[in-house]
Amino acid sequence: MALLAAAAFAVVAARPWVLFAQAPEPSKGVKFAQINPADMKEWLSYLASDELLGRQIFTEGYGLAAQYVADHLKEWGLKPLNPDGSFLQPVKLKGYRVTRNSKVTVAANGESKTFKHGDHVTFTANSGGKQTLTFTSVEFAGYGTANDFQGRDLKGKLVVTVPNIAALGRAGGRGFAGRGGVNPITLVNAGAAISLVPTPLPPTPAEAALVQAQDSLTQATAAVQAAQTQLGVARGVPPAFGAAGRGRGPAVTPDITTVTRVDNPIAPRFTGDETFFEALFVGGPVKFADIMAKAEKGEPIAPMTLAARVTINIDNTFEVVQEQISHNVVALLEGSDPKLKDTYVLFGAHLDHIGYSQTGGGAQPGPDGCRERSAISQAAVTKAGKSIQNTGRGSRAPAAAANPVPFDDRDFISNGADDDGSGSTAELAIAKAFATGPKPKRSIVFIWHTGEEAGLYGSEYNADFPVVPLDKVQAQLNMDMVGRDDCDDLEGDYTNTVFVVGADRISTDLHNLIVETNQSQMAKPLALDYELNDSADPEDVYFRSDHYSYAAKGIPIAFFTTGIHPDYHRVTDSVDKIIFPKMARVAQLVYQTGFSIANTDKVLVRDNKGPRTGFGSKAEIIRQRQPQ
Repeated sequence: MALLAAAAFAVVAARPWVLFAQAPEPSKGVKFAQINPADMKEWLSYLASDELLGRQIFTEGYGLAAQYVADHLKEWGLKPLNPDGSFLQPVKLKGYRVTRNSKVTVAANGESKTFKHGDHVTFTANSGGKQTLTFTSVEFAGYGTANDFQGRDLKGKLVVTVPNIAALGRAGGRGFAGRGGVNPITLVNAGAAISLVPTPLPPTPAEAALVQAQDSLTQATAAVQAAQTQLGVARGVPPAFGAAGRGRGPAVTPDITTVTRVDNPIAPRFTGDETFFEALFVGGPVKFADIMAKAEKGEPIAPMTLAARVTINIDNTFEVVQEQISHNVVALLEGSDPKLKDTYVLFGAHLDHIGYSQTGGGAQPGPDGCRERSAISQAAVTKAGKSIQNTGRGSRAPAAAANPVPFDDRDFISNGADDDGSGSTAELAIAKAFATGPKPKRSIVFIWHTGEEAGLYGSEYNADFPVVPLDKVQAQLNMDMVGRDDCDDLEGDYTNTVFVVGADRISTDLHNLIVETNQSQMAKPLALDYELNDSADPEDVYFRSDHYSYAAKGIPIAFFTTGIHPDYHRVTDSVDKIIFPKMARVAQLVYQTGFSIANTDKVLVRDNKGPRTGFGSKAEIIRQRQPQ
């Protein structure tokens, strides 16, 4: 699970087992294949072995893991999904040099002014594809806090904020870029957003001296490189092959590096200085100078609507200057229904992990490996007589202290047995169950994503360059860390628990189907826990694993995990600590849930109600109105 939180909480009480006729139900009369813990132990013992060196993206170890999965899929007769006939979908991480020709025009109080990028406004390098957006008014949201947004409809609006200068501390006028502005989650439906970057104050003598020293160092480095190049030429070596170039030509630093489509239109975000904001506020009910005066003092600033017409023209060009390639593993089980087989249910897990330490300095297990808890959750743990393991001090996996173990005896490799060898193995088990068991009406797509630990690379890539049309996807079911008990049961009894995240957010039907499948079809039902779906939960796991790349496209998702433990991102996340019988039960639940989605001609209604389950929620049906 990647290191990186959502709305909340109470479930609407309802009678269990009441589903409207329109909603998909668990498949009945199906002789489901049974997932074998022994198979899972065999597969995970290889995937989490030292031979694979921690399965880090762009390494040989990851390549071996991908081929191992592909070989099993071929053996079971599943269909490769990459157009070249292989099970390996190239995931291209590209670096782009960006030329920003974007501009914004402000018309207010009878005046019209146009600001180009670099002229009092700064557009981000990843501003997306070309588009022109016009707003007939502007929503000024003060400091951009939660209270500033309270009761204001920002969907499709142009949102403007200023930083609380007193709270930030001026510090010579620097440090505002990236700190001012608003939370992108808060503005997920905004049409565009602008934040103020105050003009820096003159540098102090110490700052000026530092800048001068850095300039001198840069010039000296350039002189050394030039001399090395001249020496290479004198020895008959072409300039590109001198000591500085080493045969690859001059290095080019990209402006952005991404796996996603850079030509997709996105909601623009840019910053402006005081000159720009003065033009924006010229027709407003309050002068911009008064706004700045309040910001300097940290005084409350009331949100307001500005009578300004703003036209934003995004016009960037992108030149590829770098590329790295990894691979998702992708396979298809074709559905049995002639019409429905062109629709899909996606299963996913991430195959990569964090690799190894060249110095043997990998982090050791510790209580801060367990998850952070909300205040209400901590109170419940304490009331139960347990001790909070992770009190929120610092980050996980801290830098290791001096290692007294002799170098050759150190553990270098983070094997990632649970993260996410367990999810990858569970997906293999589900693939085998579909391949050897009954076939549903819709088709099944299996994806083992690369680069989740690096930033959801594999899932973001497939969401933008999908192996099957996304508008034909019914749901995506994701598994990450499903092999252990949460915090090794130090904070409670999680021996029978699986956390379910996100299932209610886009489709209430999906939440209900999981609940009913677990209760009516599992020989030994699991305890479904919704704490990690709570908007107040500090872990924010809804945004931290591959399911989010699909949820961001509007696809119903459900994320299954058994929690986080003292070996999270440690060299001690090993196979001997995996609870295979429980992991098989989790995989069985995910398999049968996905089968039921794929085996009905009914669809999951996307009612987009957001999270209604959270801490303390019971595993119950959420009642809903039938679609009209």
